[in-house]
Amino acid sequence: MKITAQEENGLRILLHLALRAKPAGETIPEISDNVGLTQHNVAKLCRVMRLADLITSTRGQAGGYLLARDAAKIQLRQVLEVLGGKLYDADFCEVRSGTNDCCNIEADCAVRSLWQILQNAVDDVLRNMTLKDLVTFRPGLFKRIIPVQKLGLPEES
Repeated sequence: MKITAQEENGLRILLHLALRAKPAGETIPEISDNVGLTQHNVAKLCRVMRLADLITSTRGQAGGYLLARDAAKIQLRQVLEVLGGKLYDADFCEVRSGTNDCCNIEADCAVRSLWQILQNAVDDVLRNMTLKDLVTFRPGLFKRIIPVQKLGLPEES
């Protein structure tokens, strides 16, 4: 499984807006300079995120892009789904059936079950994380979101 450049860069833009955006918003050139992306990439990602109501834009001389709502109300699950989609989708097996028209194992195969389990775990983590969690990141964050036993991390004393 891989995180796409679009997902990574979209998160970088949102983090920038959450951390350093001016009250009137940030222009595409300002965002581009601050996150190290081309203006073309920033414009494309901002359009996608604006259409998904993650950010808002204001036109004109004093315009720019801002978060559409408080960072604590922007779930990372929604962000990643908007920017790249789910890791596993229900039609995964039909798209990757090989030379056959459908999966040649069986309707409820172990591989499909594995992808669904992984997707559920990812969804659980991302549902419990917000953009604010990334803005205020601290080492114990993941222990709050995922039980320590599941991560294999030592218990804090």
